[in-house]
Amino acid sequence: MAKTLFEKIIDREIAGTIVYEDEQCVAFKDINPGAPVHVLLVPRKPIPTLAAATAEDKALLGHLMLTAPKVAAQLGCGDAFRVVVNNGAGAGQSVFHLHLHILGGRAFKWPPG
Repeated sequence: MAKTLFEKIIDREIAGTIVYEDEQCVAFKDINPGAPVHVLLVPRKPIPTLAAATAEDKALLGHLMLTAPKVAAQLGCGDAFRVVVNNGAGAGQSVFHLHLHILGGRAFKWPPG
């Protein structure tokens, strides 16, 4: 199976502005930011969608959720940030490798678009 765009960034085969990484995930700047701070937190394990995650991925999913606030704080968002996961093309997912959008640096409204 061909590597996803995100796997290529993780493997340094294509450029990405990496702002955080550990043994389980990598965060890098979104190329089309929707806020002053907009990074993608991506597990190293390629899971196509959130719905495709299994019980085996429970610890990894928890790690992503616990890492998101650390990355947001590192980027100056404090405790004011949004985390978004799009699942499937109909929800706006364009790269089929699970990822969390971490957005901050401005006020957000509810409901989102």
